[in-house]
Amino acid sequence: MNHFPKPDATNAYLAEYVGLLVNSLRQLKGDCLVDSSLSMEEQAKQIFNAPYVLLAHNATADPVFQYANKMGLTLFELSWDELTNLHSKYSAEPQNRYARETLLNEVSAKGYADNYSGIRISKTGKRFEIKAATVWNIVDSDNVKCGQAAMFKDYNYL
Repeated sequence: MNHFPKPDATNAYLAEYVGLLVNSLRQLKGDCLVDSSLSMEEQAKQIFNAPYVLLAHNATADPVFQYANKMGLTLFELSWDELTNLHSKYSAEPQNRYARETLLNEVSAKGYADNYSGIRISKTGKRFEIKAATVWNIVDSDNVKCGQAAMFKDYNYL
C-alpha cells in the first residue's frame, strides 16, 4: 500500500500525485480544478486548501484512500494517517455501499460521472449528503488506471 505523507511545503504538497488528479480530470472532461499556469507545487497547494472537497483512492480491489484536501479531512473528521489507512468503502454506511459500488463501477467503465449524490458518514458518525459530485478515473502518463477521485462543493448534514 502506498502511503503518501500529509501534503505540505516539505513535499511540494504532493504535486506529482495531485498532478495526476488534475490531468486525469482535464483529459476526461476538460475541467480544470486550478489555474494551470501556476507551478505544479502552487497548484497542489491551492487544491489542498481549496473551498471544495477532493478525495482519491487507489485502484486495488478494496480501495484505500490516498488523498484528501483539508476540506475533505475536516468533513470526514479524519487525520491524514487515519484517512490513508481507511478503505474508502467505509466512508459510506453499510446500507449505502451498494449504491456507492455501482457508481464506482460506472466510473470505471465510462471514465467519469457527474452530478452524483449520496450519503456518507464521518468518523464520529455524522451523516451527510454529498451533492453534484464529479467522480473520475485517475490515470498515469501511460494511461494506466491508478485510482479514482471525487470532488464536490455541496453537502448537507442529515
